[in-house]
Amino acid sequence: MLISHNREKLLNSIVYFAKNTRYLGITKLMKLLYFVDFTHFKQTGKSVTGLDYYARKKGPVPRSLWREIKNIDKYDDLKRIISLSGDKEEFKEIKAKEKFNSEYFSKRELKLLDKMALIFRDAKAEDMVKVAHLPNDPWDRTIKNMGEDVIIDYMLALDNKDSLSREIVLERLAEMREMEKIFSHEKR
Repeated sequence: MLISHNREKLLNSIVYFAKNTRYLGITKLMKLLYFVDFTHFKQTGKSVTGLDYYARKKGPVPRSLWREIKNIDKYDDLKRIISLSGDKEEFKEIKAKEKFNSEYFSKRELKLLDKMALIFRDAKAEDMVKVAHLPNDPWDRTIKNMGEDVIIDYMLALDNKDSLSREIVLERLAEMREMEKIFSHEKR
């Protein structure tokens, strides 16, 4: 049976950043996850969390997670691992309520979480927004070519520097879909 640990990876990524960065609010978290997912995709052809990111004015946003955090009382697993401090109208700091569990992550994923936490440890939300707006990055290309509120294609992370070729990524994606298809039929 093919097991997807995307939810566990997402929850534990949030815990990791809450424990290893300062000033972790919703905006900073959204950008950290974007950097982790798109960097990992560039290196391997697969994101860490499986989230879809949308091009918004202030940068990439995984809309489903943003909604969950805004309505945290409806999501028991999220409410169990984090708390939000602050007023509804002001900065809400995300605090971890549980320990980080590394068992769902590969060595590469753990190194990437650590690298992003180290780079952005003391960054504030406005700094993260600036970094997410770099020219010719996936968010920038999506906003310029397709507009706002559009899913940012992970394939835009691929370039000729330090990334897999487009052909290899497409081949890996096809293999993953085929494996999911085979194993989903076996469950029946």
